[in-house]
Amino acid sequence: MPISPSTLLHVLSLAAVSLSSIPAQAQSANTFKYVGLSGVSAQQLFLGTMNKVYIVDKTENNNATVNGHPAWATEYDLTTNTFRTMDVLSNSFCAGGTVLGNGTWLNVGGNQAITYGGVSMPTAQQSGQSPYKDWDGGKAIRLIDPCDDESCEWVDDPTMYMTSRRWYPTLETLEDGSAMIMGGCEWGGYVNYADNQNNPTVEYFPSKGQPFTLNFLLKTMPVNLFPLIWLLPSGNMLVQAEFQAEIFDYKNNIEYPINDIPDCVRVYPASAGTAVFPMTPENNWTATIIFCGGTFLEADQWTTTWAINTYPANQSCVKISPDVDLTWYHEDSLDTGRSMGNFINLPDGRLFYVNGAHLGTAGYGTEDWTIGQSYADQPLYQSWYFDPKAASGSKWSKAAVSPIPRMYHSVASLLPDGSVIVSGSNPNADYVSKELNTTYTYFTQYQVEIFYPDYWDKPKPNPTGMPSQITYGGDPFDIHLTLSDLANNTMNINATRAVIIRTGFSTHTMNMGQRHVELETSFTTQDDGGAVLHVAQMEPNPAILVPGPALFFIVVNGVPSNASWITVGDGTIGQQTIKAKSVLPRSQISAQLMAQYGGSYSRSGSYVVAGQSDCRRRSVLDIGQMIGLVVMGLGLIGFLI
Repeated sequence: MPISPSTLLHVLSLAAVSLSSIPAQAQSANTFKYVGLSGVSAQQLFLGTMNKVYIVDKTENNNATVNGHPAWATEYDLTTNTFRTMDVLSNSFCAGGTVLGNGTWLNVGGNQAITYGGVSMPTAQQSGQSPYKDWDGGKAIRLIDPCDDESCEWVDDPTMYMTSRRWYPTLETLEDGSAMIMGGCEWGGYVNYADNQNNPTVEYFPSKGQPFTLNFLLKTMPVNLFPLIWLLPSGNMLVQAEFQAEIFDYKNNIEYPINDIPDCVRVYPASAGTAVFPMTPENNWTATIIFCGGTFLEADQWTTTWAINTYPANQSCVKISPDVDLTWYHEDSLDTGRSMGNFINLPDGRLFYVNGAHLGTAGYGTEDWTIGQSYADQPLYQSWYFDPKAASGSKWSKAAVSPIPRMYHSVASLLPDGSVIVSGSNPNADYVSKELNTTYTYFTQYQVEIFYPDYWDKPKPNPTGMPSQITYGGDPFDIHLTLSDLANNTMNINATRAVIIRTGFSTHTMNMGQRHVELETSFTTQDDGGAVLHVAQMEPNPAILVPGPALFFIVVNGVPSNASWITVGDGTIGQQTIKAKSVLPRSQISAQLMAQYGGSYSRSGSYVVAGQSDCRRRSVLDIGQMIGLVVMGLGLIGFLI
């Protein structure tokens, strides 16, 4: 007798009932936990290996020391929650960074050598004469190859430096694994200005010739420091600063202006939270970029002659998909205006939003209206989830509340176990402690917190066959999941995703280079209730996900496995090997379960399992396969009875 679609879906829902639970991990889900001290304030942070996070501060009088002077860089061990001080030659104040295709991390730019209180050293004393022994970092290029055995150190060699000064530059890794270095300014200041300050140029590392001028950086004064840039799957760049935006064809050096961004300024020091939505087979790996918060000020209001820290931040959110549609669209707004909020891509497809303040902007100074030295006030302790797939009006949901104010110079990054590290905050020119500065409100924060998302207390899948390298095209590979990995419900194979996340270089409300990319999959179920997930290699287009290190997760029904550490591409800087697009086998039910139903089946694609939305993600199940799943689900229920 034929089974109607409504009956089919009802039986499938019965089969999807959870059959057992595993004791939760020790830390409660949806909470922050203090785990250790960073050693230096985490102005810049990135995940360098599975167990090590690298932290870079500006030159200041931190308690930790190295080679006879205060340290402003550390290596943080995620296993022991302890730090190792590292030596950096030059002042890395507000540097940019990214990771290259060969796995080397690049840290670029900075400011002059300083002494106590952030005061610049005289011009003739910019090469180690201060009590901090720091050098001028304006042209600096710092390199590190992360390691787990504490043998690696920063290479800060003046013979490798740039030809021009860059304070607040933005970096983006390109399809060949090299880095684009864009913008910045030459000397200190709250915002940019034209005379002997603006650096409106672009260059590359490794070098591809002399820097060239980007007209966009001439038109967007005075708020174009840390310009917001993203490599798009088309191979072009989206660039945003002030109220303006453009598409930059960097291969042909052509700039295409597009409509202004709505509502407010999003770039530093307005400092909106920004991220790219998950790029998936379902959306054809489209890059959609979201901007939330910021500050509405006109060009002549970006001065420090008034109480900036009393001005409310904006609460609107907007998005754009530049390769598809050059229109800006509004998204669900924040609960309140926020500047300096960080967006972090979670493996389950949501974004985590943390840190920031309700009043004011990034920056600090000695004006009589500052809070201590802070240009911001009313820190926001509530963190949030944002679900791009949720219905309009319901995309935001509350996460956890942290007890620590995280404002200017705060950071966050996804970790290999699916948790998020959060640290930093120092809206001051130098180290400021509660004990020595009792009149201050906001201090230098060394505390490291881990945020445990709401999936933390659910049983984690523990798949086998996790890769160490992903290529651009080529033969697919198999991931093996037991019935336990599938939460004792074989049906969950249809809600299983293979996800790559580049965690990025976190600083100033940005994670430069952060991406979430889902790979195409199909599956084969097994007689024991487990399954094999067939996973395609990356699409043969490095602009979707550039070469270099990343995290690979298997996500079962919204719960991520521990990640494996992978290299995307060849592990080199240069043109990557491109192979033919992966061809996946059709999804199928095991022979034993198929035999229970009998017969042969033709593919129709008329119905799909709940949660399946597009045949791009995997081969759509045919009716025979679905009925086989029903039989399997009934068998599991019968077993329990």
